[in-house]
Amino acid sequence: MNQQIYDVIIIGGSYAGLAAAMALGRSLRKVLVIDAGKPCNRQTPHSHNFITQDGKAPLEILKEARVQVEQYKTVHFHAGLAINSQKTTTGFEVGTEKGVVFKAKKLILATGIKDILPDINGFKACWGISVLHCPYCHGYEVRHRPTGIIANGAAAMHYAQLISNWTNDLTLFTNGASLLTEEETKKLGAHNITIVETAIKTLYHEKGQIQSIELENGRLLPLEAAYAMVNFVQTSNLVEQLGCKLTEGGLIEVDESQETTVKDVFACGDNSSKRALAFAVASGTLAGVMVNFQLIEATF
Repeated sequence: MNQQIYDVIIIGGSYAGLAAAMALGRSLRKVLVIDAGKPCNRQTPHSHNFITQDGKAPLEILKEARVQVEQYKTVHFHAGLAINSQKTTTGFEVGTEKGVVFKAKKLILATGIKDILPDINGFKACWGISVLHCPYCHGYEVRHRPTGIIANGAAAMHYAQLISNWTNDLTLFTNGASLLTEEETKKLGAHNITIVETAIKTLYHEKGQIQSIELENGRLLPLEAAYAMVNFVQTSNLVEQLGCKLTEGGLIEVDESQETTVKDVFACGDNSSKRALAFAVASGTLAGVMVNFQLIEATF
């Protein structure tokens, strides 16, 4: 067991976790970042709509961020997977899969989420490359191109309205019977958005770049991009172990300070706000700042 008591342990060393670590390192706090090295967007080739970093590969941004945070000597790193945590009289204990245990006064969960991809041939290979989730992140690069939407019900209607801003060549694939209302169906038709209810068989692609979509009836439709809103789960079981409350949508519930429903446990990034990279960085910075302020308040 590591007997050193850190001010803060940050679980997850991606964008949100590193942003929190930088804020705390600059506040002279003893910080440990535990990271397994598997960011959610590691397959995505380019990041966009992040000022000063537009067009860079996410892993390149992450590498640069890590180098910058390492300049703060009170911030330490441990390569590994945190698998358990419990409250103690002095704060928290966090254990890794290798049996190493660390102690800290406060925790920041920057653990991310895990996407649950549909069982469609080719979908996984295209995810984050040409099958996208965020038009603000990637819509400009595929503007005016033949684009599909793989969704149904309320999510389909939301995506269709939103993505029509970037292209007029839209086809909605409900992958089964449409759950849209009659009024919604008419509205999409008025905007020349075709609805295809036949189940999807395969996404044909070249190194993740979608070229066409094949339906179960054999029909083949050319596409250059698609959007999909997939389900997700929390990556880490620590959320449940610590008793952090989740929202109806499955995100960690946090207040305006990024603190969870469990005192002294904070969360930032995708696990509590499923938004773009820039938002993850902002939430991590806020979490670091607010944790530091609470530590100040406890001794001043």
